Amino acid sequence: MSSGLGRRAWVEQIMGMPVSVHVRGPAARGADAEHAVAELFASLRDADAMFSTYRADSQVSRLRRGELDLDGCGPAVREVHGLCAQARAATDGYFDAWAPTRGFDPTGLVKTWALERAARPLSALPGLGAAVGAGGDILVLPDDDPAPWSIGIEDPRDRSRTLASVPVHDGGVATSGIAARGAHIIDPHTGRAVTEVLSATVSGPSLMWADVWATAAVARGADATRWVDGLAGTSGLLVMAGGAVHRWANPA
Repeated sequence: MSSGLGRRAWVEQIMGMPVSVHVRGPAARGADAEHAVAELFASLRDADAMFSTYRADSQVSRLRRGELDLDGCGPAVREVHGLCAQARAATDGYFDAWAPTRGFDPTGLVKTWALERAARPLSALPGLGAAVGAGGDILVLPDDDPAPWSIGIEDPRDRSRTLASVPVHDGGVATSGIAARGAHIIDPHTGRAVTEVLSATVSGPSLMWADVWATAAVARGADATRWVDGLAGTSGLLVMAGGAVHRWANPA
């Protein structure tokens, strides 16, 4: 943890990745902010215990093995299950938590869903802005400061380089791609890994949906440039395997 005048930051390792919380404003150094951040981290640990496909005792692992049915799962698991179904329909099946050979795996959605859920205590504090990041996805909570948070977008062709910076006052910025983990995203319609889109970054009012759109854009391959131009209320950029960068900004 580090602190400064009107700003404070925390980092903890949760869900197999560093989760950072940066707050600013008159209340940044107060006990209420400290308590809200502790609640945020605890909520993420609870989500990991419920949804991790690597933990044999998680509800999702038990659901995948058939030891639980959906009605036997907790309300949070049922909510995420429903959101995954919505995401599959909204992306023409390019985001699919039931893709071949995996069974139900909400990993592509649950991290950002959990971040938005965990940040509610922070968002309830007056005069406090925050940027919460995990695995390249960032949630921004608004405050009275007119200066936006500046979110850097990594160049997937040279990860030491920032390709662009996005000013954000409120909402989320999510990035999906193959730079860090290789070709791990599949086209659910073919079952094959996709490589035409190196990275997709989407900014919008909901971090969870930005994450869904970004994953679906990578899965779509070359057709992603046409598809993102129709995503109302979002902006972002695609870096294609051939080196082209496609940018868009769509009104709500």
